[in-house]
Amino acid sequence: MDGTFWTDDEMIKLGVSKKHARDIGHLPQSGTGGMIEVLEPLKASRKILIHINNTNPILDEDSKERKELDSRGIEVAYDGMDVTL
Repeated sequence: MDGTFWTDDEMIKLGVSKKHARDIGHLPQSGTGGMIEVLEPLKASRKILIHINNTNPILDEDSKERKELDSRGIEVAYDGMDVTL
């Protein structure tokens, strides 16, 4: 699943864009209707976020955002990750 942004206004808060994540076709992970809520009811054996923007705090393995994903069983893809289907 797409994991580009943590919040809808991430790029605006950082001053790198004037557009929201949803404006450019990305569902943020957090917030009402975000990717976390979408993934929660799914019975998939693995839930993996890909395509992570360099502004997304989940890239920091010690961040509170990453810990939230970990607690919900949502993985963050990394370079060289192999997924067997």
